[in-house]
Amino acid sequence: MSETSPQGTTVGGAVDPRLLEILVCPVTKGPLRYDRDAGELVSERAGLAYPIRDGIPIMLPDEARKIDG
Repeated sequence: MSETSPQGTTVGGAVDPRLLEILVCPVTKGPLRYDRDAGELVSERAGLAYPIRDGIPIMLPDEARKIDG
């Protein structure tokens, strides 16, 4: 399920599976877990969740949400 952000972009969206295979956390260079329900790519090691907007992962640490872990 996708929803619209205050900026007018769609949160979440389909991400190309080939892209998911090559993306890594920009902070740790470690693996990411795709959370389809939240529309995020999660780096357990960094404790960050990177948003996906209009199907595009936003891989900027400043845009990431801190997660408890």
